[in-house]
Amino acid sequence: MPAAPSFRLVAARAAPSSPPEPSTVLPAAHRLRRPQEFSATVRTGVRAGRSTLVVHLAPAGGGGPAKVGFVVSKAVGNAVIRNLVKRRLRAASLRDVGMLPAGSSVVVRALPASATASFDALADDLGGALRSALRKTAR
Repeated sequence: MPAAPSFRLVAARAAPSSPPEPSTVLPAAHRLRRPQEFSATVRTGVRAGRSTLVVHLAPAGGGGPAKVGFVVSKAVGNAVIRNLVKRRLRAASLRDVGMLPAGSSVVVRALPASATASFDALADDLGGALRSALRKTAR
C-alpha cells in the first residue's frame, strides 16, 4: 500500500469579490498616474502643510478635471499602514475634489504622523491644507 502524502491538497477558494463602495472610490479621471505629473505638480505648485500631511497644488494647466495623487513613503509605516493611509486619504479627497479648479493637480504627501491619525483628523487636515493652498494660488 502506497504511503499517504504528509500534506493535504486543498482546493484554492477564491474570496467572494465585492466591488468597493462607489462613494469611497476616487474616479480614474481624477487621479494622477505618471511620475512626470507628480514631479511637475511638486515643482510648480504651491505648498501647504499640516501635522499629518503636505499638499502641493499646481494651478490649472488646461481643461479637464482636477487630479489628485498620493505619496506615502516607508517612513509612515509598513505596507499595511501605508495602504490604510492611502485609502483614508483617497476617501477624504472625494469630498474636497469639488473645490479644486478644473485642470489643477494636487499631490498629497503623507507624513509619519498620519499613521496614527484617525480618518476624521486626516480629512480635516487635507481640507484645511487644500483651502490654504487655494488661498496661496489666488494671490
